[in-house]
Amino acid sequence: MFYHLTRSTPADTLAVNAARALGQGWRVMVRGTDREALDRLDAALWLKGGDGSFLPHGLEGGPQDADQPVLLGLGPPVNGARVLALVDGAEATDAEIAAMERVWILFDGNDQLRLQAARQQWRAVTGAGHAAQYWSEDSGRWEKKSESPARPS
Repeated sequence: MFYHLTRSTPADTLAVNAARALGQGWRVMVRGTDREALDRLDAALWLKGGDGSFLPHGLEGGPQDADQPVLLGLGPPVNGARVLALVDGAEATDAEIAAMERVWILFDGNDQLRLQAARQQWRAVTGAGHAAQYWSEDSGRWEKKSESPARPS
């Protein structure tokens, strides 16, 4: 699922989507490309909890990584994740995509480099035969703009 962010931040979108994934019994791995950006995302997620909706999460590198419901890091999903969220241009292998219940690719639609990278990821994902959906929030709410069904291998 490609999320073209134009109004929301990654923390806003992850706070909602990760809570839904946890409600399904799925753990989440949030993979980034920069430790400092993940530190900022971690801090932002702590502030998204309001109204008793705390999102349990942690940063990769601690003794409880395998136990984290939502783990933020640079590496593989060591927490038994069934959902992989990719931020800041992070990528996933074909095998990782196939093994997950969901893969979310969140990208800043106002950043032309991120937009181009997301287009390349779309071509790679759909070219490999994976189902994909493209979601945009241009209208002020999330709308599915495109869908590509999975192709049999």
